Amino acid sequence: MKSKFTQPFGEITQIVGKCISLIGNDIDTDRIIPARFLKCVNFDSLGKSVFEDDRKTLKGKHPFDLEENKNASILIVNSNFGCGSSREHAPQALMRWGIKAIIGESFAEIFYSNCVAIGIPCFTLPKKSIKIIQKYIDNRSLFLEIRLKNCLAKSKDLNFDLEIKESSRKMFLSGEWDATSTLLKNENLIENKFNNLPYLKF
Repeated sequence: MKSKFTQPFGEITQIVGKCISLIGNDIDTDRIIPARFLKCVNFDSLGKSVFEDDRKTLKGKHPFDLEENKNASILIVNSNFGCGSSREHAPQALMRWGIKAIIGESFAEIFYSNCVAIGIPCFTLPKKSIKIIQKYIDNRSLFLEIRLKNCLAKSKDLNFDLEIKESSRKMFLSGEWDATSTLLKNENLIENKFNNLPYLKF
């Protein structure tokens, strides 16, 4: 099962989507995308292989295989999500499956940074709040609207004040997380700098 992949770009101020819950602490990057898939030339095909081994073990009962989670885009996790090796393939695989934001108890630092670099905000909530969300998802679908400006997540029944590093929040709101777009936006500054470098003048 694979949700529609949309490459994020520029300013990210709001994320609206259906939630998918993945219960368990210390879910590492090798579980998110097994090492044998790292030899790919690009990331485009990784979405279909996310949690490949876990999904095989659960024989269709893994959250990423359940029909009710089709087109989900906000992932709810527990503590130390994304630990293990520093492979950037893990957030790339999640994004290509359709994940646009992650809410959890805590994240491995390098995984968090890799997510920011490709436009996936990672928010934290206390364990109690995460359990409330996961229990809610067990019984019905949950659609959340996340606003980066005030870090608020709300639905018809639930409201949460999310936490995110202030530096990350500012990067998403300004679009500075997107290095390519930032470079293109400042093309004239780059050209002027290039023309003024003395060692490039002949």
